[in-house]
Amino acid sequence: MRAWGSVGHYLQGPGIIGHVARYANLFGTRYLFVVDAFVRRMLGDSLFSEYGDLGGSSYDLVAFEGEISRGSVERVRREAGAGHDVIVAVGGGKVIDVAKMLAADGAALVVCPTIAATDAPTSAMSILYSDEGEMNDIVIHVKNPDLVLVDTRVIANAPVRFLSAGIGDALSTYYEGVSNERTGHANYVWCDTESGVATLAGRAVARACVETLFRDGSAAVRANAARTVTPALENVVEANVLLSGIGFENVGCSLAHGLGNAMTVVPNGERSMHGERVGFSTLSLLIAEDYPPEEIERVARLCVECGVPVTFEELRLDPSADDLEKIARAALEAESWGASPVRLDVREVVDVLLVTDALGRRMRGAEDVSTR
Repeated sequence: MRAWGSVGHYLQGPGIIGHVARYANLFGTRYLFVVDAFVRRMLGDSLFSEYGDLGGSSYDLVAFEGEISRGSVERVRREAGAGHDVIVAVGGGKVIDVAKMLAADGAALVVCPTIAATDAPTSAMSILYSDEGEMNDIVIHVKNPDLVLVDTRVIANAPVRFLSAGIGDALSTYYEGVSNERTGHANYVWCDTESGVATLAGRAVARACVETLFRDGSAAVRANAARTVTPALENVVEANVLLSGIGFENVGCSLAHGLGNAMTVVPNGERSMHGERVGFSTLSLLIAEDYPPEEIERVARLCVECGVPVTFEELRLDPSADDLEKIARAALEAESWGASPVRLDVREVVDVLLVTDALGRRMRGAEDVSTR
């Protein structure tokens, strides 16, 4: 069986977050805003400026910060109260995943990402962590968000690190899709009850995602550094959020996510961002699955150009031999690893990680020499 899932509607452009009330009003009249605490301070009352013109509508606000766990979701649920027919998430991946958990009770969901660091905004899943920051649960929802509003002006003013992390996450989409295609592994569309494989549409989206990154990635990072909105930035934001989001859900994850998520089991593993770990681990996938050397170096160069970590040091890790074995064991136990056509033992996974770090150090060294 082939399976396809997708966000309901997607709108992207500068200044669009200022019209969130008008769009949310299409789905109901009583809104709960779940807003990142920092973003709340940054945007001030601009989120709510339209409400005076929408008679009969009302909103409540909950500011969220910290780790997303079942405990924190229940805390937000108690604080928010009941009776909302639209949940509006404003912030990064953790706020968005909290909002998905709340909307699962039957409310419509509008997502307004303020960074392009992950593909969480469009997906029908929430990633939960322990209070210590270790990933420990994936919740599959019945439906994807009803609407995603992406304000590229807001994203252009966010730190470049977020866009770079999103590129690392999006970069995995195509290559992990190839892994799934080779093994006939199921994708994530209702994967808790169904077992569907990628459609032609899903594969095409994944391919468009990686092609966009190679074409526009470095130019988008430069635009972000200059806090400007350019066509390249618009393209890469769409790749990071929409193409990667629809892509990973429809073609599946593999070794890169298995390794990237496993890094959270060691001390300081959570200091790097999800997309940073996955970007590094995409290089590990290419090495483990024996891609041609020229393709591996092409991807490594893109990572270097876009600020995606390619070394342990850039991931803020100084892993001991024991740490590497812990990461390898956790990765091999991950469901996503089963999508890879290669079967490795713990020692071989450790070797792949060490080779990835060595490649990254060589590529970084070459970049440093070229810029002198």
